[in-house]
Amino acid sequence: MSVYRQVHVSFWQDAFVLDLTPEEKYFYVYLMTNSKTSQIGIYELPKRVIEMETGYNRETVEKLLQRFKDYKKIDYNESTREIILLNWPKHNWNNSPKIVTRIEKELRNVKHLPFVTIYLTIAESIKSDDVSIQYQYPMDTKRTNKEKDKDKEKKKEKEIVSDSPNQDDAPLPYSEIISYLNTKCIKRFRETTDKTRTLIKARFKEKFTLDDFMKVIDNKSAEWLTDEKMNKFLRPETLFGTKFESYLNEKGGTSHASDRGSNQPTKQYADGINF
Repeated sequence: MSVYRQVHVSFWQDAFVLDLTPEEKYFYVYLMTNSKTSQIGIYELPKRVIEMETGYNRETVEKLLQRFKDYKKIDYNESTREIILLNWPKHNWNNSPKIVTRIEKELRNVKHLPFVTIYLTIAESIKSDDVSIQYQYPMDTKRTNKEKDKDKEKKKEKEIVSDSPNQDDAPLPYSEIISYLNTKCIKRFRETTDKTRTLIKARFKEKFTLDDFMKVIDNKSAEWLTDEKMNKFLRPETLFGTKFESYLNEKGGTSHASDRGSNQPTKQYADGINF
C-alpha cells in the first residue's frame, strides 16, 4: 500500500520556516516526509538512515538534529533512536475511527514512553468534534475564541471542590493515578470524571495506597495492553472496581514504587490516608 505525507502550501509562508536557512528547510521537510515517518509523528530514525537518505555526513546530521531540538520542533532519544515531531499532532490530527485506531496501535509500539505522554497531551489540547484538522496553521497564529473557551473549561475543572469535608486535608492523588494510567496504558482518561473519582476514593477508604493503584495498573497493563480483546478494559471502571484487591495480588508488571523513590517523604491525603 502506498504511503503519502502531506505538507500544506502554507508551510513555506510560516514565520518560523521563512527564517530558516536552505539547509534547515530541506532537513525540516525531510523529517516530515522521510521513509520512516508515521501517523503519530513518532518513529525510529537511526542517524545512519538520515545520512543515507539526505546525503549529509554524521557531523551535519548531529548539528541539524540539535538545532531543531533547540528550536523545540523535535526531540530525539539516543537509546531508542526515536524522534518525535512536536507539532505533528497539532497539524495532522484526524479523529476518524479508522485513523484513531491506527494512532493507538502506533502509540503502543513507541519504546520511549515520555514521547507517548507528550503526544497525548498535545492531542488532548487540539482534538475537537470536527472530522479532521487538515489546515496547517502558522506557528504564530493568535489564539482563537475556541481555544480560549477550552482554557476556561480546564480552569473550571481545576476549581472542583475537594471531596474531603476538611479543607485543610490535601486532596486525593487523582491526577497522579490517572496520569500514570494514561501513560502506561496509552489512554486519555480525565481525572475530573465523577465516576473515576468515586472509584478512587472508595479504594482509599478501604485503606489501599497510592502504590497499590500503580501496582494494579502495572499488573493489568502487562497482561492486557497487547491483547486486542482485553485492552478496552484498561480503564478506571474495571481496574479500580470491586476486583481491585484481586488485581493487586496478581504477579507481573513493573514495580512503580522504585520509580517514586524509597526515600520519598510521607504524605497525608483526604480521609486520613498516609503514604
